[in-house]
Amino acid sequence: MQRVLCLLIGYCFGIILTAEIVTRHVAGVRPDDMGSKNPGMANVMRELGFKPGIIVLAGDCAKTAAALFLCRALFPSLHALSMFYAMMGVVLGHNFPIWKHFRGGKGVAVTCVSIFIISPLWGLAANIVGFLAVLITGYLPLGAVLIPLAFIPLAFIYFGPESGVLIGLCTVIMFLRHCKGLRRIRRGEEKKMHLLKWIKNKKQHGER
Repeated sequence: MQRVLCLLIGYCFGIILTAEIVTRHVAGVRPDDMGSKNPGMANVMRELGFKPGIIVLAGDCAKTAAALFLCRALFPSLHALSMFYAMMGVVLGHNFPIWKHFRGGKGVAVTCVSIFIISPLWGLAANIVGFLAVLITGYLPLGAVLIPLAFIPLAFIYFGPESGVLIGLCTVIMFLRHCKGLRRIRRGEEKKMHLLKWIKNKKQHGER
């Protein structure tokens, strides 16, 4: 029952889409009506500028942290497992919010923040793997999938099989949310992103 409650708590936090709030306030539109239509940092930063994108990222990080720490506080007997279930709930809520007919984001930020909170050292290492993949190849979908994938063996080793399975499920969700981009990479059609240059340009010229 405690596991189910952690899932539900995570889901309730996950369905709070910061991008919806920011884009409506800044531009009077919904994320669905601009750019890639994804309610995430990258789309908001690309279309509205650096600062709105960072605010979206901060909001997604905050809701994830709140869900994980709340579940850890409410269900101490589950130990770290409470945060794994909360993470799964946040990912499901962010990607499949009921109030948007289950059409949400891709869950990159919430996944990255979750694994870092659960294990700062190994979570950071997994995030670095994904970041380096994007830095070297220029492909965002590849880096997004590699982050939870890299954390799977670490979760099994340090937190047990149940935690490893949950991370595995998060990886499957990430793969499904990025499968179109991965197919484009295979066909040589995916547009590369020079990450550091892109961030620098958005910071200098993205404010509108």
